[in-house]
Amino acid sequence: METAANKLELYDVTIIGGGPAGLYTAFYSGMRELKTKLIEAQDQLGGRMLLYPEKIVWDVGGVVPTRAEKLLEQIIQQGMTFDPTVVMNEQIVGLDKQEDGTFLLTAASGNRHHTKTVIMTCGYGIRKLAKLEIEGADRYEVSNLYYTVQELERFRGQRVLISGGGDSAVDWANELAHVAASVTVVHRRDSFGGLERNVSMMKQTADVRTPYAIKALQSADGKSISQVLLQHVETGEESTVEVDAVIVNHGMRSDFGPIRNWGIDMGEWKANVGPKMETNIPGVFGAGDFVGFESKVGLIAGTFTDAVLALNSAKVYMDPEATPYAYVSSHNDRFKEKNKELEELQKV
Repeated sequence: METAANKLELYDVTIIGGGPAGLYTAFYSGMRELKTKLIEAQDQLGGRMLLYPEKIVWDVGGVVPTRAEKLLEQIIQQGMTFDPTVVMNEQIVGLDKQEDGTFLLTAASGNRHHTKTVIMTCGYGIRKLAKLEIEGADRYEVSNLYYTVQELERFRGQRVLISGGGDSAVDWANELAHVAASVTVVHRRDSFGGLERNVSMMKQTADVRTPYAIKALQSADGKSISQVLLQHVETGEESTVEVDAVIVNHGMRSDFGPIRNWGIDMGEWKANVGPKMETNIPGVFGAGDFVGFESKVGLIAGTFTDAVLALNSAKVYMDPEATPYAYVSSHNDRFKEKNKELEELQKV
């Protein structure tokens, strides 16, 4: 009997999430000659990297320090190497395993997708920037209150206050040190996230105040912030900082939404997976920020490794006799024609 699922085009692998993890999974899936679909809920590929285009990324193996927007451009180009099917603006809300072991994915739009395996690379789910929880703060969002840094030049010569202690806050402080007149970093704890070297650099160039939190935003003209009132979180002592711009980096508030109802073993922030990136649902795998495991590496380099492991597991799940991993590019037949194309371009 023909079902709703088998009327749809069947893919070997469907990747949910178009950030670095999903894009590298799509690339590696092409290396393994699998029919691949990539589904992204937003209108752009890139995931969290879209939030900090001017950040300099240092920690990708074999890549010299590169602006995030340029690195992302290269990751997207690589992800499209084998022409996966890409679906944008599609939030997947339902996952149902069929009698034949395949999966039927349902989108909020009502669209459906049929696949043999699923690889979850959707990070922390639907992302929303955590806003400053001070009454009236939102009215300054049109003037000089920011939640992300898109252009460093916007802050040239300004007195900038950054509230937050995660890796992005640390990175922004270091980048702005060469642009702004001054940088003040306020964090409610003494410890900071991010690489130790970056934290040390920040402490050398910025006015770091801990443990403090923003108590109030003050304005001389009623339109933009001119002063920030800080309060020591332990003693209650208050102090004022003159500012031209305030950047708030209090992290992301994320919501996995319907994914929590799919039966995947989920923690508060990540899905629990095994050493081969397998979830508790056979045929469903994960990679990148979506997954958590004992030896998890929270770097883009670690994300790429997750993607390889997840895709290899999907390949073997579909074909237990398959080789456990792809041949290196120099021995992979899929690259022979592409190598010829590159050689011809270099001759021009």
